[in-house]
Amino acid sequence: MNVVGYIRVSTQGQARDGYSLKYQEDEIKAYCKEQGLNLIHIFRDEGISGAKLNEEALEIDRVGLQEMLAHLSSVQTNYVIVLNTSRLWRSDIVKVLIQRELKKYGCDIKSIEQPFYSIHKNDPNDFLVNGLMELLDQYQRLEIALKLTKGRNKKAKEGGYAGGRATFGYQKQKGEKELMIHNNQAKAVKRLFELKQLHRKWSLSRLAEALNNEGYRTTQGKLFTKVQVKRILDRESFYQGIYTYGQIQANGKHEAII
Repeated sequence: MNVVGYIRVSTQGQARDGYSLKYQEDEIKAYCKEQGLNLIHIFRDEGISGAKLNEEALEIDRVGLQEMLAHLSSVQTNYVIVLNTSRLWRSDIVKVLIQRELKKYGCDIKSIEQPFYSIHKNDPNDFLVNGLMELLDQYQRLEIALKLTKGRNKKAKEGGYAGGRATFGYQKQKGEKELMIHNNQAKAVKRLFELKQLHRKWSLSRLAEALNNEGYRTTQGKLFTKVQVKRILDRESFYQGIYTYGQIQANGKHEAII
């Protein structure tokens, strides 16, 4: 069974608790030998009191801890061995953050001084904090979505391209903020609207057939179908230079094709 160890001291903690790095390391090695566990590595943080928590990003700033989590993400490990769970956390929010990461990698904790401890045992405090953090995650995702929507709406009101796949007939070049005309595709668009004007009773399939016979092709270089023809015809206002995004309609910054 593969395990890793984790040890930590702070200046105050070492003096108060007597949990020196050497003492913790010796205890972990002896425990693993006694239990027949394959100790891969012992990660350490020295002189760190608790954890520096970036509350906005919900990240814990400990080099040794981050190295351990990176190891768990790439190497199958069954347990993290600690002398006491206080080496990993002292606050409930840090506790839940670490436990969420360990559960993600299918790893549990073995505490030498707390032999019956498991991150999978239900704790009312953990349930509360984890629930609050999940709500915070949802809020942050919603906040980001709202910011994106506001930005896109503002751009759309100005007639700018608000994102998504470029409409057939146009292309979005790297480094450019607005849509540019794709010459070959634009010719197909123009020809389709000409055919529609000339043959008002033609079906969508007949229009697609005419485009194909004249050598026009889709973005993927394939033959046009009636579905693709309808999609182009439905965007007539866009090809006339009008930009529509949701309920917003404005004179587009893109060049008209028809």
